[in-house]
Amino acid sequence: MKYLLLVHHSEDAFKTMPEGTRDDMLAESIQLCHQLASKRQYVHASPLQPEATGTIVRVREGKAIISDGPFMETKEQLAGYFLIDARDRDEAVAIASRIPGARIGTVEVRPVREVSGLPGE
Repeated sequence: MKYLLLVHHSEDAFKTMPEGTRDDMLAESIQLCHQLASKRQYVHASPLQPEATGTIVRVREGKAIISDGPFMETKEQLAGYFLIDARDRDEAVAIASRIPGARIGTVEVRPVREVSGLPGE
């Protein structure tokens, strides 16, 4: 089953960390991706650009409403994701606990719904 591991942490706190620490966390995340790939559990992963670079699109009464970030007053922002294959929730949670971002923020573990008829199936 596929799980999306959503990594949240404070962008402001992350920016104040020493660059070497941030680089080490990225290298550790890349290493985790390779470990997952060796077990055929890796699907995709990526850090995200800062929240302020994002755009929100809402459609109301047939009209698109576009908003640029930042979007919410929160302590943590969505910083990146891992899309993995895991046997079950317990295995997905165990993998989430290995993500470096979990040490400075939170990782939300969400099962991905299977939908037939999508491209590539």
